[in-house]
Amino acid sequence: MELSLAWRLFKRELQQGQLLLIILAITLAVLSVSGLARVSERLQVAITGQASQFIAADRIIDSPVKIDAAILTKAEDLGLKHVTNMQFNSMVYSGDKFQLVTVRAVETGYPLKGDIELTSGKTKALPQAGEIWFETRLGGLLGYPKSIELGNSEFVLSNEISRLPDAGFNPFASSPVVLMRMEDVAKTGVIQPGSRVTYLYQFAGDEASLTAFEQSVKPLLNSTQRWVDVQSGDSPIAGAVKRAERFLLLASLMGIALACAAIGIAAQRYCQRHYDVVAMLKTFGASAKQIRLLFGTHLLLVTLMGIVLGLVGGVLLDFGISYLLPPEIAAYSPPLTRPLLLGVSTGLISAFMFSAYPLMRLLAIPPLRVLQRQLEGLQLGMWLHLLLSLGAMALLGYLYSQSWALTLTVVAAVLLLGVLLSVLGFVMIRLGHSVGMKTTNPLQLALAGLRRRARQNAVQLVGFSAALVLLLTILALRQDLLNEWQKQLPENAPNYFLVNIAPDDAKPLNDFMTTKGIVATDIYPVIRGRLTQINGEALISNEQSDAGEKGRVGISRELNLTWRNTLPANNELLEGHFNQAADEVSVESGVADRLGIGIGDKLTYVIDNQELTVKVASIRAVHWETLQPNFFMIFTQEALAPFAYTSMASFYLNDQQATNDQSTNDPATSGQALSADGTPKDAVILALIQQFPTISIIDVGAMVGQLRQIIEQVSLSLTLVLALVLLASALVLIAQTEAGMATRQRELAVLRTFGASGWLLRSATGLEFALLGGIAGVLAVIVAEFALYLLKTQVFELNVYMHWPWWGIAPVSGALIVALLGVWRCRQLLSQSCSELLKAGC
Repeated sequence: MELSLAWRLFKRELQQGQLLLIILAITLAVLSVSGLARVSERLQVAITGQASQFIAADRIIDSPVKIDAAILTKAEDLGLKHVTNMQFNSMVYSGDKFQLVTVRAVETGYPLKGDIELTSGKTKALPQAGEIWFETRLGGLLGYPKSIELGNSEFVLSNEISRLPDAGFNPFASSPVVLMRMEDVAKTGVIQPGSRVTYLYQFAGDEASLTAFEQSVKPLLNSTQRWVDVQSGDSPIAGAVKRAERFLLLASLMGIALACAAIGIAAQRYCQRHYDVVAMLKTFGASAKQIRLLFGTHLLLVTLMGIVLGLVGGVLLDFGISYLLPPEIAAYSPPLTRPLLLGVSTGLISAFMFSAYPLMRLLAIPPLRVLQRQLEGLQLGMWLHLLLSLGAMALLGYLYSQSWALTLTVVAAVLLLGVLLSVLGFVMIRLGHSVGMKTTNPLQLALAGLRRRARQNAVQLVGFSAALVLLLTILALRQDLLNEWQKQLPENAPNYFLVNIAPDDAKPLNDFMTTKGIVATDIYPVIRGRLTQINGEALISNEQSDAGEKGRVGISRELNLTWRNTLPANNELLEGHFNQAADEVSVESGVADRLGIGIGDKLTYVIDNQELTVKVASIRAVHWETLQPNFFMIFTQEALAPFAYTSMASFYLNDQQATNDQSTNDPATSGQALSADGTPKDAVILALIQQFPTISIIDVGAMVGQLRQIIEQVSLSLTLVLALVLLASALVLIAQTEAGMATRQRELAVLRTFGASGWLLRSATGLEFALLGGIAGVLAVIVAEFALYLLKTQVFELNVYMHWPWWGIAPVSGALIVALLGVWRCRQLLSQSCSELLKAGC
């Protein structure tokens, strides 16, 4: 009986539009979350997939010894593709010339991701047996011979490598790279017991299998073995990927916050419109159980309808967006399962948690309200509503992001917005005492309306302010991230690195650069040294720690040390002062945190079998993702003066400089130098190699190009997510203007009765909404600045600054947007006559 009545009332209210607002809110919630989640996951997978080309695989195990065969069997059982590579150093010979090289021996199937870039183009093929592919600078050093000797065998130099996909970025690895087949290693006789070899086991597959593989294998690795992916490896894109993923997660959390605000507003509106209905039902003898069943059924049906519509909308949104994406991103299609489950969870949790408080107030309406309409029954504490709302938002946020930092930042911003709105609502109510219907001019009428509907306006400001806060936050973060990446990778970013520069070569090299019209960066001295003590406490290696020895674990390798009088451009001073005294050192913040190093600590190094003790003067943050020389430790020149050193530098060389050098008629410097097969070579680089044979030249131009391509895709991702949040915010604003239409209709009828003109009412309505939008803009700026401070310091590691233009732009924009939406929504009411308004309100 009760269910039948509930169904009939549900259909009637649905036909009358009574439930449309809350259905729209839940649909918006599910559509925003499922749609944003789907698009965000697609973009995340695409960005990670593109970035994985930097390591030629999805995951890598880097080991000095062969790993257990069971690990490879596990990978095969999970359906992962894998290849095994070897890397070692050896000498190669051609006639009377020889050169130390880094040998990469690879199996069939390499690379799993990306392509090998040859001077003749990209390929996925590998050298044939008895062949070696060589890096450009090796050809210049050896004079482009047709073959070279490696160990006991002779190999044909068949192709010239521009770049390997997993070349990484290590300017200190100065040896040219050669590529050969794994089967050819044995006949060289180079690998003997005790030889230093690095085994690289590369894996590729779907994310679920990779995650399962990581969980089962990673705990089995020892301290000498590394687990590498695009975020933990040497890829320069790691920082960009991490920040982009955090941004996408944040955007989806903003979508959840928008959805929750919309549902709370819609539920409040729905319950207020049914206060009289509940009072009448109780007057006619309906029991509390029957009323709970009636409205509980309504809420369930509305929730299910909103979830279904939202899921359909989310899928359609994803399909629509995928057509706008570049093919390389649209090709990635992660499973729909998680976005759909997240959408359903969002609909259920937010609908019931955000509707619980209004529904409890609705069920507590006394029967006496039929006689005294001001009665609202039991006044439950707002703390309960706040607790339920924040609990739901935090639960949904953490379920999606798995990040407490992101979730708590959003919750803190909501709390601040709530406090500001509470203070504003209290002030408006206090000022609204004894205010009547002042109709002398539109501004007075608008102010009177604001004060008279203080409580309702405070609720409306929740939606308006929340939408503007989210827009400002997403817009600011997107711009800051793009600016940060642009600063890290400007148009003239160095594409060549010079290492092993002898002190005697510094002046001739500078003269060479001047002659060619090339501007190089600063020259950084490089000295190898090992950190052995901190405050007199000897450091132990990871192996010693694993063996049970006690002591502070240090860095189990030699470090590249340098000196400098000024702070490098891509470094940020966090604590202390940069080197001023001869016995001072500046330490990178990550190493300082890991080793527990602080300002004033004394560090002892062993350099060339000599001890050097210095004190820590500063802690620096280093932007490792920049293609610039970076160091863990920076000394003063006086401290490192007794030690021998080489130097490194970098420079930018464009195509015109590389091919149109007119400084000499020498074929080597006029663009006419030829390789062994007659292919023209870059004249400047060849001249540099020939004039300075001991200096190693590293070409990172291809890497810079790939890095820019990834950044462009990330930028597109941020723009698309911004557009989605903008759309969701607009829908919340439209839904919010629905609140209070019934009250406004009765007021317009009264004002029409007292002779108010249409111009006066339209002007007053527009001004009232404009004032609401202006106030919402001011509140949004305050909350957005607070949220950005937390996000930049705790999540994104960006510089914090005030957005002063917002204080003028946001209130004006808020006033215009809300005024237009309000007048558009009220256009029918404002065009009706007094009799039509009275009839409609009956």
